[in-house]
Amino acid sequence: MTTALVYLGAALAEIAGCFAFWAWLRLGHSAWWLVPGTLSLFLFAWLLTLVDAAAAGRAFAAYGGVYIAASLGWLWLVEGIRPDRWDATGAGLCLAGALVILLGPRAA
Repeated sequence: MTTALVYLGAALAEIAGCFAFWAWLRLGHSAWWLVPGTLSLFLFAWLLTLVDAAAAGRAFAAYGGVYIAASLGWLWLVEGIRPDRWDATGAGLCLAGALVILLGPRAA
């Protein structure tokens, strides 16, 4: 699996898991939403362990940019709220930061 696919899968799993808790606590949905939500959060954590990185903190930091962009995709596709130009600009900056973290030259 490529790092980009792992990060995208992790982001979708984390967002879905967190949304399940949101749906239960904020939208009044059944507590049964927590079952798939919890499983989704386990999947998220497992997927991040698949990233080929020497340090967990660096892998998590780079993932943050992908998470932000994926969250705005969720906002649009699931919640029906179209991100505005400020959302898109912020997500672009975050993705640029993630690329710097992932691809920056490192001393061996």
